[in-house]
Amino acid sequence: MHRLKELEIWKQSREFCKDIYEVTFDFPASERFGLITQLRRSSVSIPSNISEGASRASKYQEF
Repeated sequence: MHRLKELEIWKQSREFCKDIYEVTFDFPASERFGLITQLRRSSVSIPSNISEGASRASKYQEF
């Protein structure tokens, strides 16, 4: 298993997620349950998927 917090792509995905939250904060309230929610949930799924993939065994796994 990789050390998740050392993966550069994971760090960048968390930064991207934070950026999405900041950008969508200024969206109109009418988009609260539409576009805002969809963008935020999809941005959160990126680091989540990376962490899930990093925890799986691989034939390239370091011992």
